[in-house]
Amino acid sequence: MKWFGRNKNDNTPAVQTASGRSDSTPFGLIMNCRLPSFEKSLYRSLREAIPVIDAAIYKTVRLVGGFKVYCSKNAQSELDDFMKNVKVNGISNGIDSFLSIYLEQLLTYGTAVGEIVMGYDGGIAALYNSSLDDVDLSCGENPLDVRISVIDQYGTKRPVKHPELILCSAVMPEPGKIYGTSILKGLPFVSDILLKIFNALGTNWDRIGNVRFAVTYKPSENDRNYTKERAVQIASEWSKAMKSREVRDFVSVGDVSIKAIGADNIIPDSQIPVRQIMEQIIAKLSLPPFLLGLTWSTTERMSSQQADMLTSELEYYRKVLNTVIRKICAVYLRQRGFDDHMEIIWENINLQDETELAKARLYNARAEEIEKRLEKKEDDNIE
Repeated sequence: MKWFGRNKNDNTPAVQTASGRSDSTPFGLIMNCRLPSFEKSLYRSLREAIPVIDAAIYKTVRLVGGFKVYCSKNAQSELDDFMKNVKVNGISNGIDSFLSIYLEQLLTYGTAVGEIVMGYDGGIAALYNSSLDDVDLSCGENPLDVRISVIDQYGTKRPVKHPELILCSAVMPEPGKIYGTSILKGLPFVSDILLKIFNALGTNWDRIGNVRFAVTYKPSENDRNYTKERAVQIASEWSKAMKSREVRDFVSVGDVSIKAIGADNIIPDSQIPVRQIMEQIIAKLSLPPFLLGLTWSTTERMSSQQADMLTSELEYYRKVLNTVIRKICAVYLRQRGFDDHMEIIWENINLQDETELAKARLYNARAEEIEKRLEKKEDDNIE
């Protein structure tokens, strides 16, 4: 017996933001022409074509680090177990897996959408990372009201039944816009130039690097009647010598000259233009070059300043994720009957932060001790 179109004994939780449409439908091509789709395809292509961009996004996700959520003592153990073992998508577990995919989507497209999937027992069954191809965000009658719709296989927008379970974040959206701004925005132009240089390098190396030879035979007056036969014989012997895996000498009679095709041409030096373009890309990605394996000359002080700037970038992404973490944990604590008051504590980004914090505490303690000595000295002088 089916219950509202589903098997009554089927306890599989229903995901709101999965469209369920198939690529084999005749409307598939039309759906791929939605306004944000060309940007998503462009950003995906950039990550595939330029490994530095792809590596920068993955490194940023890993550098954000881990966190700990503290709540009331009677709910702490249950919350820790939930965050460690909650099902994520189809094959993953743990809220860290969900947040990694969520942040990667946020960095690449500027917007990320996820969902808290509730089970039939009233508890959280899973966390789901929604595809932006299946979800549409739009303004309601009030500009502050965001409507979340899922797109079915026929291209129809259907509002989700429980928008309070949808997680949505945007990075630096433009005024009046809902969708955020990708960190890859502004890179297509310089990336196109970089790919042209790489493509030209590959073509030039195919032409010049793979050496080809021009064998020229100039027959003498006595050999003019046998020019064709001699040319065929020379070509055959030269071909055998080139195809042999062993070093073979080529012996010929007559005026025969051999030249490497393209030996006089010089491949243009691409180091300077490639570095100029890479500097633009690295500046947009906000990562120090040494983290991406680029051995550009730098000083210890410059590296320290770059690390400080990276720390500020990561702190910004942590603030964005705090909202998502807080909402997931609040839903879990409420449905378990606990107080939803919590505190999110992130790990220090690196060992340098620990050192700097220790130095700051030491300097503050010394300053406080000196101030106490001065105050005591002034009191003694007054007496």
